[in-house]
Amino acid sequence: MLDVGDLLSITEVFVIVTGNSRPHVRTLAEAVDERLRDHERRPLRTEGAAEGEWVLLDYGDFVVHVFQETPRDFYGLERLWGDAPRIAWEPSVHSDS
Repeated sequence: MLDVGDLLSITEVFVIVTGNSRPHVRTLAEAVDERLRDHERRPLRTEGAAEGEWVLLDYGDFVVHVFQETPRDFYGLERLWGDAPRIAWEPSVHSDS
C-alpha cells in the first residue's frame, strides 16, 4: 500500500495486488468488491475487469489496483510514486461469531 494523499488530490491510498492470471486477477477484484460491499462500500468506478490484466477499483479515499505480474512491472506504480510512504499491510483478525 502506498500513502499518496500528500502527492495526489484524488485519493489517499493505493492498494496494489498481484494475481497470477486473468481469472485470478478478476477473482481477486471480485473478492475485494464483495468484502467491501459487506461493509457498505461500493466502488465509484471499476476499470479493466473484462480484460483481467489490470483491474482498478476506485473507492474515493483509496484505489485498489489488481495486476497481473507483467503489467505491474511495466507500469511500476511503486517506482512512479516512489516518494509515497509505504503502509504495511496487517491482516485483520475476525471471528465467525
